[in-house]
Amino acid sequence: MTATAFEGVRPAPPTTSRAGVFCDVDETLIRVKSMFRFLEFYLERSGEPPATYQRLVAGLRESARRGVPRTGINRDYYRLLGGESARGLAAAGRAWFTKEWHESPDGLYVPEVEEALAGHRASGHELVLVSGSFFACLDPIAADVGARRVLSTRPVIRRGELTGEVLAPMIGPTKGRAVRLAGVLGGFDLARSSAYGDHISDLAMLREVGRPIAVGDHPELLAHARRAGWGRLITGAARR
Repeated sequence: MTATAFEGVRPAPPTTSRAGVFCDVDETLIRVKSMFRFLEFYLERSGEPPATYQRLVAGLRESARRGVPRTGINRDYYRLLGGESARGLAAAGRAWFTKEWHESPDGLYVPEVEEALAGHRASGHELVLVSGSFFACLDPIAADVGARRVLSTRPVIRRGELTGEVLAPMIGPTKGRAVRLAGVLGGFDLARSSAYGDHISDLAMLREVGRPIAVGDHPELLAHARRAGWGRLITGAARR
């Protein structure tokens, strides 16, 4: 795995050592699955009927039912965007975020996580988003929450268009490698750093830091958190 697979990683001076906070996005920081909500929005914005979104998502769900790994489904999703303009996707992502932020009935962000991250920032901890989603969804979220770095799935772009392939799905073990690499290149003291995740696929990321926090109620993740003595953040409040 090379550094080019991880968005936003830049070498830091070797004397720098600080705490960071690494946070999963979908259903950890925000209430929704960004990739699917964005796809629905983008297709509608492009003039496609609702049946197009339903057909494409049904294909991805069928793959999941057949046992295709999450990394494979992640790759399949980006193949749906092959040939699309990167600039157009970025613009659509900003419009999607604005719509979600204003129209989500209970607010876009999970309030307990939002408050926890605000506390980290107040303590001088740098926020890093870690997600299998991509720039169209993540850039406006990162700007809104003050995340200077984003470790994400990076679609391959040629001549301004997505090819449909990705460098590496930011799923499972890749999240752990990305956090470890960010620790080295970004100058983070991972033993003093925190991470937030809601799913067993976040396990590798959570294991890389000294202060892992299991968010929500995923049974496998909670079982591991209890055995390891990790922190837990209970969610469920409905608030703007």
